[in-house]
Formats: sequence, C-alpha cells, structure tokens
Amino acid sequence: MKKILLLSVLTFLVSYSACAQDGLIKLESKYTVQESADRFETAAKENGLTIFVRINHQNNAASVNMELRPTEVIIFGNPKVGTPLMQCAQEVGIDLPQKVLIFEDENEKVWLSYNNPDYLKNRHNIKGCDAVLSKIAGVLSKLSAAAVGAP
Repeated sequence: MKKILLLSVLTFLVSYSACAQDGLIKLESKYTVQESADRFETAAKENGLTIFVRINHQNNAASVNMELRPTEVIIFGNPKVGTPLMQCAQEVGIDLPQKVLIFEDENEKVWLSYNNPDYLKNRHNIKGCDAVLSKIAGVLSKLSAAAVGAP
C-alpha cells in the first residue's frame, strides 16, 4: 500500500512538473469543446474583453479533407491590460493577445489550456509588473473556471 501511495505521489509530481515546465495551465471541462468555447467567449465578453478571433481547427482540417478531433482556439484581450505588460517588456507582445486552446483528447476528454502568466514573466524577464501579471492570472482563472464548469 505504501508503494502504491508513493508511486501515486511521484506520478503527480512528475506530471505537475511537466505541466509547469511547458508553461501551460490545463483544466478538464465538463462540456464539449464547442460548449466550453461558447462559455469562455460569453464570460470574456461579460468581463469587458475583446474576442479577436475564434479558430475552429477541426473545421479547417475538414476543409482540406483531413480529420482532427474537436479543437478550438480563442484569441482575446484588453489593451488596458496588455499595454502595461508590454511597457514592462515589449517582447511579451509575441504572446499577446492572450489565447486559450480547447480540445478533445484521444480519450474524449475535453481540456482548456492557456499560458501560465508566471511562464510569460520568466520567458520575457518581465520586471515591475507583478500587479498586472496577478490581474491577468486572476482573470484567466475566472474565465477558465466559467468555461469548464469548475466551482
């Protein structure tokens, strides 16, 4: 029993580390990809964010006679938040506006993922913008929870 518990803890730590290393936050959704994306878009608009584009990769694949499980990307933002971040480190503009990826995996589970703001901070060596990064993290968490049906 102790070996199983230890193995479980080690597995969790390895998977958490992998997730943290790639800079993504990933949440399982209770809804389909389309429903999750619709819920995210609604929550974003209700919070004063602009939806710049919504890309349906599955439809794009079908347009060239290829198959892909349901996959959508939503690109969104607010210049009142993004601009101060770029004033701290202009190169972060390559990662703005923000985006979320919502997809169905091979086990038919739906996932929503986005860049961890701490990853962006480290990637672009952002200094003096902790309040902005914290605000972004809070908004992303709130919108994602609404999209996936988390409490």
